[in-house]
Amino acid sequence: MKLPELRIGKLVAKVPIIQGGMAIRLSTAPLAAAVAREGGIGLIAASGMTVDELRNEIRLARSLTDGIVGINMMVAARSFAVMIKTAIEEGIDLVVAGAGFSRDMFGLGKESGTPIVPIVSSAKLARISESLGASAVIVEGKEAGGHLGTDRSMRVIVPEVREAVKIPVIGAGGVMTGKDIVEVLRLGANGVQMGIRFAASEESNAGPALKEFYLKARPEDVMLIKSPVGLPGQAVRNPFAEKIADGTVTRPEPCDGCLKHCSQSFCIIRALIRAQQGDVETGLVFTGENVYKIKKIMPVKEIIATLIKEAEETE
Repeated sequence: MKLPELRIGKLVAKVPIIQGGMAIRLSTAPLAAAVAREGGIGLIAASGMTVDELRNEIRLARSLTDGIVGINMMVAARSFAVMIKTAIEEGIDLVVAGAGFSRDMFGLGKESGTPIVPIVSSAKLARISESLGASAVIVEGKEAGGHLGTDRSMRVIVPEVREAVKIPVIGAGGVMTGKDIVEVLRLGANGVQMGIRFAASEESNAGPALKEFYLKARPEDVMLIKSPVGLPGQAVRNPFAEKIADGTVTRPEPCDGCLKHCSQSFCIIRALIRAQQGDVETGLVFTGENVYKIKKIMPVKEIIATLIKEAEETE
């Protein structure tokens, strides 16, 4: 199957692939720009960054590509509105929002003409998003990494959402190959979002030890943890994840108050930073359930070329 273009508002991506915005600092300018250069949509993960850091990342990405670059931001973060406004001021191409839902973000998008793309897990929320002005929706199922809003498969939810809305639908969760992309498109999606495959790319800002950790993961190593955000999260089993599961994880001292609502069972921002820096023992390693399918760390150019080839070979 020849992959179609992905249109979101006035944006046209030659390849219907959005690179997931993976925090903290896994998805920075070099990764987002690399995906954009190959015709996809690259996302900078804004969660956990300062305003100045986000400005610098957007400007760096702009210096590396004239392709489509957006940001991903957690609605659960206290700095959500400030970061969205900052990105819009810097001329970001689109905003993807997950880990919660905000009606206010659609107003910001309308004022600037910036496409707002929420991550949803149901046809109901997709319809609400469309009515509020969403330019597209990313439909995330249980196969995805990080915070999850459902225990249902993306492959079940996408057809429901496709029937419910007229805006573009992007499937997310468990997409690893060109064959997977074709499958999701045939379910009614206009494109896909892929996270973990790009987390294990050469351009990813993940520490070398974290990238190697992905390669060693087995299907039985993927587990659900209870995030202080109030949602389940999908992660690779390690000593820290085991402590979360058995309730022996240490509470943050002091607490930075970075989230609007937090159980304070542990500091998720610090845990994700430790993982990004390569600490796979005391860091939280978020992942999609198909991480075990990654066999090699590759440059983005090669990853996307392989996906296109696999898709074209799929009848």
